[in-house]
Amino acid sequence: MMTTRARVLPLVGAVVAALFVTADASAAVSLPPAHARFDYQIGGAYTPPSGVRVVSRDHGDAPAAGLYNICYVNAFQAQPDTEGEWGDLLLRDSRGDIVYDEDWGEAMLDIRTAAKRERIAAKVDAWIDQCAAKGFRAVEPDNFDTFTRAPDNLLTANQAQAYIKLLSAHAHGAGLAIAQKNTVELAGNRVANGLDFAVAEECAEWTECGDYVDAFGNNVIIIEYSARGLRAACADFGSTLSVVRRDVDVSTPDSSDYVYQTC
Repeated sequence: MMTTRARVLPLVGAVVAALFVTADASAAVSLPPAHARFDYQIGGAYTPPSGVRVVSRDHGDAPAAGLYNICYVNAFQAQPDTEGEWGDLLLRDSRGDIVYDEDWGEAMLDIRTAAKRERIAAKVDAWIDQCAAKGFRAVEPDNFDTFTRAPDNLLTANQAQAYIKLLSAHAHGAGLAIAQKNTVELAGNRVANGLDFAVAEECAEWTECGDYVDAFGNNVIIIEYSARGLRAACADFGSTLSVVRRDVDVSTPDSSDYVYQTC
């Protein structure tokens, strides 16, 4: 997880991080402004708090007017109760049972072969196209780290990276930046994987944020879910990175569980 000491980036790294150009030079994409006030609204859209400049919302929602909008897609797991939409693209164990991320009740997608990765990517790419058509500026493919939770080594980091490269190429072709969501152990491969900025959950809680900064410069968005994590993130990175604390269910303000705090 992240280191607790501040990092100073070389000027050249900051320049490279400010604008990512796709490998085939077909499109230039704009990254979220660094150190901008951020809100994480993947649990439902609502009017952003005062001062917010960057918002992440589910691909089914509309972007917030006048802000930099990131489009959330669940790219490596199926949303609850949508297993029927995926057919043979769901990961199954040796008994033939669907493999679930037990924490969220989400079936894992089977990215073990090139053919299945391409078929899964085609479905997610359609969502990415919808994001672009709605006016989002970036995409956030969630659960890159599913391979770390798959039992019996059913999924691997290499498979996850082969798949994310398909999504990053498509996002760039649609004019969207693309985030690395969590998965700090692969942050050093972000250029090869075509990833432009990081969305890191609880990196201060686990002292990982510095590792994201090493790979992505100041193009890192930190989301914490505890008061302790927020304090640590603000103390070490509040002057350089976007930092927010949300409630674990990422609820809307009409919920008694709603939490929104920043540095």
